[in-house]
Amino acid sequence: MTDFEGLKALVTGGASGIGRATADLLAERGAQVAVLDLDPSAVEKPLLGYRADVTDDASVRQAVASAVADLGGLDILVNNAGIGAQGTVEDNDDEEWHRVWNVNVIGMVRAARAALPQLRESSHAAIVNTCSIAATAGLPQRALYSATKGAVYSLTLAMAADHLREGIRVNCVNPGTADTPWVGRLLDSATDPAAERAALAARQPSGRLVSAAEVAGAIAYLASPLSGATTGTSLAVDGGMQGLRLRPVGQ
Repeated sequence: MTDFEGLKALVTGGASGIGRATADLLAERGAQVAVLDLDPSAVEKPLLGYRADVTDDASVRQAVASAVADLGGLDILVNNAGIGAQGTVEDNDDEEWHRVWNVNVIGMVRAARAALPQLRESSHAAIVNTCSIAATAGLPQRALYSATKGAVYSLTLAMAADHLREGIRVNCVNPGTADTPWVGRLLDSATDPAAERAALAARQPSGRLVSAAEVAGAIAYLASPLSGATTGTSLAVDGGMQGLRLRPVGQ
């Protein structure tokens, strides 16, 4: 497919995991792609890499400005940078709540705020936010993370309403548990990594983790000019976790 031919895209948190899979896919389908990341050293051509800390407004604005100058404009922002958190509402102190919120929510605000002036100049402008199944399903030991992703979901709807008449579509993708480096680190820290992986896979009706490539495909769908009538939408990529209630095997 070449539906992104001639378009310019920027992916935050794009050096690994879902962000990298998305950047690679958009480039394969014709886009010029810039990646913003704390460590862009692994980013290789045709991708362009820029160092940015989404908790620092000046860093984000500088990186976006540099990327836009090198790309020659901007049509698509993929707001993907984020971090995880574990525990109940009691298990994280105020400092950790502020830290995760600063990355997962306000980080998206900073990137969008920096990109919007350029997106307004595009005839195919789109923003896709990486949300999570945690925004719409109650998951144990994920209070802080779920709160931030619930905010991302609501933020997506508000942005879609604010910017529709400017010609900017805003959607989000809601992955289930994805097989990414962060989940890998989470599994490595478990007492029994194999059992923990099996438990994470079992809670998804498909019986397996979601791949980064599958989430990237959903992001590309939402960002593509072929989806010009789609805005204010959340697209679940969760192996049926949100909506399906399967009977136990053998019943």
